[in-house]
Amino acid sequence: MSLTSQMLLQMGGVLGGPLGQLLLAIVAIGVVVVVGRIVLKIAWRLVTIAAIVVGLLLIASLFLA
Repeated sequence: MSLTSQMLLQMGGVLGGPLGQLLLAIVAIGVVVVVGRIVLKIAWRLVTIAAIVVGLLLIASLFLA
């Protein structure tokens, strides 16, 4: 067995307890928050670009029509 697989097997017992499960839950929530921040950053940029494009199209349709 490699050292990594042995460490994972030993950690399975530690992470099986209530505090270990709590730690895993907190880490999982942290990962979700970090990924969510990245996704929201991209989403805000897309919404801003779309609002500018639609606003420019509205202004162009008012003055050119």
